[in-house]
Amino acid sequence: MGRVSYDFTGQTVVITGGSRGIGFGVAKGFAQAGADVVILSSGSGIDDAVKELAAFGTVSGVQADITNRDQIITALAGIEKIDVLVNNAGLERITPIDDPDDAVEDTFARIIDINVNGTFLMTRHALPKMGSGGRIILTASIWSRTAVPEFSAYVCSKHANLGFMRSIAHELGPRGINVNAVCPGWVKTEAAMLSLTKMAQATGRAEDDLLDEITGAQVLSGLLEPDDMASLYLFLASDAACDITGQAFMHDRGEVMA
Repeated sequence: MGRVSYDFTGQTVVITGGSRGIGFGVAKGFAQAGADVVILSSGSGIDDAVKELAAFGTVSGVQADITNRDQIITALAGIEKIDVLVNNAGLERITPIDDPDDAVEDTFARIIDINVNGTFLMTRHALPKMGSGGRIILTASIWSRTAVPEFSAYVCSKHANLGFMRSIAHELGPRGINVNAVCPGWVKTEAAMLSLTKMAQATGRAEDDLLDEITGAQVLSGLLEPDDMASLYLFLASDAACDITGQAFMHDRGEVMA
């Protein structure tokens, strides 16, 4: 988390997709800063994640699919207030437009359902528990500002995330709720490494060569780790960011300057 310390004692932070990857790193950061952290995940690994995160602070978990309205309502029922909502859950898969397998259409629809519809539903049903001073932070991607081949569903969804963020920033500003987005570059997560494997298979190149090319496009060298991401989320949730809303922040070691 760097040299800056934050104090979120007494605040409740809800993080979707918090059982692994970037969400896990962000949950760890907020727990270390004293927040009461609630992680949501549709996966069965949520109990193990909570046990591991409990070493850093107060963390609980709820298994829920954010594309399911009823599951969201049930998951939030026991939470009295939400100070910070981190819409981090997402799905990243390759979706080539000319893939002869019709399964690509189901994959495309599922990505949009989780990354776009799920983010909308989660935000909508968390709002009644948020008041002035609340923060909503979306995990977007550097691909929300650019694009790569064969990831059309993911790229579409992340562009949509920024549009959604900007629109509700206008809506919620009068209520004192700030809305921003973090746009990670390549981070060493299970999803990113799976994408790397698929890219290598599609191009016939070695994964190490592709990874060297990816990190070589960064101004600062090295592959980001999930824990590296927490500091920007903590800043955007803090009082230091009280005048910042409707913004998308690159966190990518200088890969995309926009």
